[in-house]
Amino acid sequence: MSETPQDYIQLEARITDDYPSLSRRLQQTARFLLDHPQEVAFATAAKLAEQAGVTPSTLIRFANHFGFSGFSEMQQLFRARLVDELPNYTERIRAVRSATGETPDSTQLLWEFAEANREVLEQLPGRIDPRSLERALDIFEHADAIHVMAVRRTFMVASYMTYALQHVDKRAHLVSGIGGMHGEQIRSIGDRDALLVVSYSPYAQESREAAEEAVRRGIPLVVITDSTLSPLARVADVSLIVHEAEVKSFRGLTASLCLTQTLAIALGVRQDKARDRPPTDNDAGHA
Repeated sequence: MSETPQDYIQLEARITDDYPSLSRRLQQTARFLLDHPQEVAFATAAKLAEQAGVTPSTLIRFANHFGFSGFSEMQQLFRARLVDELPNYTERIRAVRSATGETPDSTQLLWEFAEANREVLEQLPGRIDPRSLERALDIFEHADAIHVMAVRRTFMVASYMTYALQHVDKRAHLVSGIGGMHGEQIRSIGDRDALLVVSYSPYAQESREAAEEAVRRGIPLVVITDSTLSPLARVADVSLIVHEAEVKSFRGLTASLCLTQTLAIALGVRQDKARDRPPTDNDAGHA
């Protein structure tokens, strides 16, 4: 049995390959979905079924055929495609209005964003592996300094993490890339330091190169990313998987900020506890 597609490109290829063997109704559904990906990203199943000339149960059956638990799970791939292809906020807004026919007012948007972020925050503790969290803290505690990197949308997460680490008396450096010097800043990481990279799909090339350089030099690497299939997760010593809220193709950073705040404060608690620990004979021998 073929694996469930992980992105729109894989899904499109599977639909194309399976098309000749599909029933007439599923072929009709396939043609509509591939011809109208923008509408599929945002419209309800009922509206899409009406436009495609099929029943809502046909959409569910179509999604099940390709390994999805339901239509909404498959719909996420169409939404992710729009996020990747329409980086400009104005274009996304137009895409949403075109697909849904909606012009939501400001209060409606506030409720939608607040509710979506509330849900991801409630789910965050259950999605983070406690062992991975402790391993990340082990790396940070033993590092002489922590270098933090993220670009574009996630840059603010790296900026906050650097700020928070410095306030718990941990040496931290923001890999800002100012003047186009990402490479130079990465090369300045010491052998006893650690690197934290925050990167989500479509995974910035600068972040990938930084992670690869850390692996090549044997520098401990912790990544915060959005999937175990992320190219950064595959090379990291520790990967922390975060699912951010998404409203009409606009993704938040609430969960990422919550996780980085937790990491910084938990590290501060560890360091404070270590300072309070009475010296051992072994410590005295190194005095």
